[in-house]
Amino acid sequence: MQDNIDKVMQRGERLDDLRGKTEDLQSTATHFRRGANQVRKRMWWKDLKWKIIIAVTILVILGAIIGSIVGTQTNKQN
Repeated sequence: MQDNIDKVMQRGERLDDLRGKTEDLQSTATHFRRGANQVRKRMWWKDLKWKIIIAVTILVILGAIIGSIVGTQTNKQN
């Protein structure tokens, strides 16, 4: 009988330990999720910034090419 009581007490202690570990894991997972979302947003903005820079660069180059073509055609007509 005493042996059964000891086993139940040990089981209760192990359950309490497991409950504490579960709470710690949940807290860590929440913290990780927040950090991962921040990194994801930061990388999204960084990627968008580079896409905008590339698009503007291409537009400037195309504008220069078109401007030089139009300029040479205008000079030929005069």
